[in-house]
Amino acid sequence: MRQLSRLSALGLISVFLTGCFAGPAATATSNPAVTLPPASVPESVAPSADPAATDGPLPSDALGEFTCDLPIVEGTPERAVYVDVRVGTHAGYDRVVFEFSNGLPEMSLERATPPFMHDTSGMPVEVEGTSFLRLTMPGGTKETEEHTSAYDGPIDFHPEFPMLVHLIEGGDFEAHSTWYLGLTGDACARVTLLTDDGPPRLVIDVEH
Repeated sequence: MRQLSRLSALGLISVFLTGCFAGPAATATSNPAVTLPPASVPESVAPSADPAATDGPLPSDALGEFTCDLPIVEGTPERAVYVDVRVGTHAGYDRVVFEFSNGLPEMSLERATPPFMHDTSGMPVEVEGTSFLRLTMPGGTKETEEHTSAYDGPIDFHPEFPMLVHLIEGGDFEAHSTWYLGLTGDACARVTLLTDDGPPRLVIDVEH
């Protein structure tokens, strides 16, 4: 009987050890295709760290070439309301996506140097990084014609990507918005306007 008790105790210990070491084996089957594992995304950008953050277009030759000749000016001079802002990273470039509800506004992406001031208050805007891009969108705003905000997500991202380390709003006043991109160095950029597949989106890629 005492021998049986010892065997039962050994059996319980075996089950306990099996449970303790089951965790690592399970995590070894994680999907290697995920670009940004949740553990690598800082808490400050967690609200936008979803698969849609790197939504279309996917990397391909059809995206066109990066250019170091800025500013880049695209779009049409219509009022457009953005409803989401996302950041993501791919092999070779980091990405910023503005999603709109009713078309795309005129936009300009240009190099900028500090100091930066908030459009409405004139207060300083601190942007992290060693090189900077300024995105201006005349007619692009989060404010609806009913004087409500269509976007209530973050306006200050700290993604710490290879090139993009900071994205911050510099103002949204009278349907004219400004955003600053803080980079780790002088980067070439690519702008893509998406209107055919899904909601209208302004996609900005900065090359690593």
